[in-house]
Amino acid sequence: MLYQAYEIQRSWLNSVSAMASISAEMLTNPANPLGYTGMGPMMANALDVFAHATAHYGKPAFAITEIEKDGEVHPVEEATVVNRPFGDLKRFRHTGLPESSPRLLIVAPMSGHYATLLRGTVERMLQNYIVYITDWADAKTVPLHEGHFDLDDYIDYLIAFLEQIVVEGDGERPHMMAVCQPSVPAYAATALLNLHKSPATPKTLTMMGGPIDTRESPTTVNNHAMERPIEWFRQSVIATVPMNYRGAGRKVYPGFMQLSAFMSMNLQSHMMSHYEMFKHLTTGDDASAQATKDFYDEYRAVCDMTAEFYLQTVEEVFQKHSIPNGTFEHKGEVVDLTRITDTALLAIEGERDDISGLGQTKAALKLATGLSENKKRYYMAEGAGHYGIFNGSRWRNKVAPVVEEFIAQHS
Repeated sequence: MLYQAYEIQRSWLNSVSAMASISAEMLTNPANPLGYTGMGPMMANALDVFAHATAHYGKPAFAITEIEKDGEVHPVEEATVVNRPFGDLKRFRHTGLPESSPRLLIVAPMSGHYATLLRGTVERMLQNYIVYITDWADAKTVPLHEGHFDLDDYIDYLIAFLEQIVVEGDGERPHMMAVCQPSVPAYAATALLNLHKSPATPKTLTMMGGPIDTRESPTTVNNHAMERPIEWFRQSVIATVPMNYRGAGRKVYPGFMQLSAFMSMNLQSHMMSHYEMFKHLTTGDDASAQATKDFYDEYRAVCDMTAEFYLQTVEEVFQKHSIPNGTFEHKGEVVDLTRITDTALLAIEGERDDISGLGQTKAALKLATGLSENKKRYYMAEGAGHYGIFNGSRWRNKVAPVVEEFIAQHS
């Protein structure tokens, strides 16, 4: 009944949020005498913050319509080039890029948020590359007849997407960048493609804040996964999609549970952010208040993961440490990381990352013993947290140039 209880709560909060929003508008209406007192606008701002904090957010749009390069503004074309039940492959390119430009696949995490969380990542890389991104589906919208989706299927999707990119690039091998959780399946897919000498083998693989070996500098997230047996997760956090969704009856790890976990990790920080939003509104600093709203519009837009994908990830990545132990399998075939010989590897970590600790992504470089050292690189973003290594000013000005330099070096 977990999901049903959440739906009841969500419906109630939606009503309360709407009432708060209407009340805020009434308090600031020129016809209302309270609007000309100090109390009226202050109450309206408080209600505005409350309405925003309790609203429900659906899937956002990428909304990347233009890009500036070399002082010129170019329109951006967004297209879905592969459509599959559990995820699409989207392509972004602008008119200032020649068709022969390098192609980059950005692998978005399937960890409770939509791929639009990487909007800033796409925008920055779009300046010099034809950018593709995995747009994973919300599991509660996928009908049961479409079957299951686990970590093996995730790897298969990546391989199929890379093959499609090669076709569009007239045989030119692409580059791949995995942000956070997909570093593991992207790493495994790269090893399999190298092993089978596939034409879709990426020239480079950039892994950013990925849990390759969670025994290195374990974080709260890692400890939580290790403290309980897999059956606890199966019994405690897996829910059934209710009847009002297309995926009714599917077993999922609900996005609202993931969001609750992330919010509780830094609850004081989130509370202060909303208090600061209230102060910005009170002082008339609408731009700063809107920036906070925009962040939470994206952050609170969550989606569900299939139960089989979530449980397999917890067990293989966080409990058995299958990748660093050399026991990770894809459909019965052991993934041999030593066979990576033709894909250059870049590992990027944030100094203050509280999701994937220092050393967890760097471990990928040590495990690829068959790759020459001149095809490996490590970069630590000083002062960056988990979010900062792929979004924001530090990403744009510090991290992205490192990625671009690495790709150019191995193109």
